[in-house]
Amino acid sequence: MTTATGETTLDQIEKVLDGIRPAVRADGGDIQFVSFEPEKGLVEVRLVGACYDCPMSTATLRAGIEHQLRHAIPLVHAVEAVA
Repeated sequence: MTTATGETTLDQIEKVLDGIRPAVRADGGDIQFVSFEPEKGLVEVRLVGACYDCPMSTATLRAGIEHQLRHAIPLVHAVEAVA
């Protein structure tokens, strides 16, 4: 799907993740975009580095990544971390 500005949803997702990455990288981790399932509104990401087994990774995923993506991209309904 393409927005009025010509950006595809995948480009929008990457743009939002690029905005989040500096904070995650400052803690020694990173976020890798894996996939987007438009029919479900599901974004899959992989948390790597220090984020992989951090006890706060669930909070980062829900309160940070999912919140930002859902706010910026109406087609996104949920974000899940995959191994």
